[in-house]
Amino acid sequence: MTSEHPANFRSYLVRHGEAGWRHAWEGPDRLRPLTREGRRQAAGLVGILEGAEVARILTSPFVRCAETVEPLATARGLTVEPVVQLAEGAGPEGALGLVKSGPVVACSHGDVIEAVLEVLAGQGVRLAGRAAGLETLKGATWVLECRDGAPAAGRLLPPG
Repeated sequence: MTSEHPANFRSYLVRHGEAGWRHAWEGPDRLRPLTREGRRQAAGLVGILEGAEVARILTSPFVRCAETVEPLATARGLTVEPVVQLAEGAGPEGALGLVKSGPVVACSHGDVIEAVLEVLAGQGVRLAGRAAGLETLKGATWVLECRDGAPAAGRLLPPG
């Protein structure tokens, strides 16, 4: 954690918005964009996080993730920062390191988010809204309450 952020803060882990069926997309999956519903969810994220302290907006390098946080970045005057730690298949370690780094919004994929939640649950972190056997909906946001620089509790916000 950098010295410019307090030890207690909130980070936000966002699953990208609706992007249509993977098998119906003919281009490289990294380039699959949001659907109309996904763009609506992305715009809704601005309202969901209204008033939240956000120092950085981080995203998987996949187009659908970047498009999910672009309206928020525009509204906040921040830059969207693509990072490989949030890419599909990256595993939980890098994403966990990012959410511990300060008040960030980090947009990723279902596999990464579910892996992060598994690690946190294994550490005894209470995750309000997590249903056994169900993955986080596209466009939904996990609010992670960090204490002393580590997630201490989480709650799920539905897609906007």
